[in-house]
Amino acid sequence: MIGKLRLTNSLTRKKELFEPINAPNVGMYVCGPTVYSDVHLGNIRTFISFDIINRYLKFLGYKVRYVRNITDVGHLLDTGEDKISEKARLDKLEPMEIVQKYTNDFHDVMKTFNALAPDIEPSAIGHLLEQIEMIETLLEKGFAYQANGSVYFDLNKYNESHEYGKLSGRKIEDLINQSRVLDGQEDKKNPLDFALWKKAAPNHIMRWKTKWSDGFPGWHLECSVMSTKYLGSQFDIHGGGMDLKFPHHDCEIAQCIGTTNEEPAKYWLHTNMLTVNGQKMSKSLGNSFLPWQLISGDHEMLDRGYSPMSIRFFMLQSHYASTLDFSNEALNGSLKGYTKLANGIRILKEMVYPENEPLNVDTALVAQVNKMCDDCHHAMNDDFNTALTIGHLFNLLKKVNSLYAKQITFAAMDKVTFDRMKTTLLSFTEDILGIKPETYINGKNLLSILLEDYAEAKATKDYKKVDVLRQRLKEEGITIKDMKDFVGWAYNE
Repeated sequence: MIGKLRLTNSLTRKKELFEPINAPNVGMYVCGPTVYSDVHLGNIRTFISFDIINRYLKFLGYKVRYVRNITDVGHLLDTGEDKISEKARLDKLEPMEIVQKYTNDFHDVMKTFNALAPDIEPSAIGHLLEQIEMIETLLEKGFAYQANGSVYFDLNKYNESHEYGKLSGRKIEDLINQSRVLDGQEDKKNPLDFALWKKAAPNHIMRWKTKWSDGFPGWHLECSVMSTKYLGSQFDIHGGGMDLKFPHHDCEIAQCIGTTNEEPAKYWLHTNMLTVNGQKMSKSLGNSFLPWQLISGDHEMLDRGYSPMSIRFFMLQSHYASTLDFSNEALNGSLKGYTKLANGIRILKEMVYPENEPLNVDTALVAQVNKMCDDCHHAMNDDFNTALTIGHLFNLLKKVNSLYAKQITFAAMDKVTFDRMKTTLLSFTEDILGIKPETYINGKNLLSILLEDYAEAKATKDYKKVDVLRQRLKEEGITIKDMKDFVGWAYNE
């Protein structure tokens, strides 16, 4: 490892040296999607960011267990409504059909953007027994209470010995003063107490029978259960979007401490929001995009569509904890940048250091290239700074292009330095940043061009060229068919 990895911990609000609890094993939990609607770009940015964190930790040699959950019970709203149940009624579908459809769609989107699958992807419904067990433990320890068939977390009791809101920096007193009067609050001791189990209304579809009531678990509970089940009562990294810091993650911390008396995660990482032309991205403003709209360009605010890798490349232009602003200009700039990088990587892969090359080493050049390689490591070690890393990769790419254009010679760069430059560029681009080449070549059109060339050669009786084209296409699995009025083709038998 070149240098030491430091990351900004949302819990301490400081940049800290990364020291895993049980190195070289690293446990990382990320709050996954709620599968009742199409995945939005804010989710995409979050999951791409943690995909890169996962990739880089593995690149450094850590054995990572990456857990990302699926929320298939639905968000608990102030009204006690579950969005999956609501959508199932509207669409007249079984709730699990809704869940499966949007889970499949989410996986397709992640594959499109070249995100690695998590090591474990648990679902909330699959862990109802464990959620019930945690509620029972919190009741036994006095951190929860029953009211009218529901179970609530007792924040006043918790705050007697612990501090609720320390992740977000919120204070209970301030929150109470800012809180609204909502339906169902009469059952709570404190308006800020959150539901661990909610008694289902008569028309609520998704419900389970317990000794408290026919109901369903609270939203915050599932992540506390699944993270600690698969990573232990204390693990290394917990992540998600900044919008989850309060109340979701604050509630998770309270539930875990109330159950085990231990902080669940050592480091908390949060991705920031997306904006569009300086405005917050939202459906109400009409400036939000679905992933497929961004790819197809089928949106009134888009000038064109953009390839998945150019979009992924765009997502890396800003540090994960900073805002990222969408605009046609920014997306076009990222498309150009991605294309330059892809062309450079293509050229580099074809480059082979010549054997028995008489050396005329330029020590200044060698030192410069090695520093650029070191800088890539230092940038990623600096809280996974992808934007800075890309800048250093482009500096290395200039050297590749200079070699290609013969502005500098292989002799001026010894083989060890060349190999390091090649390895650094390829590993950081493809393995860490997850940027892969995309081809825009239309194979059918290329075949048509070759067949036209074959027909012309035949018409001019250039039989040598005819034989070459016939043989080369045969090697690629294509047999040329000389028809009466045209030239056709077939797959080789």
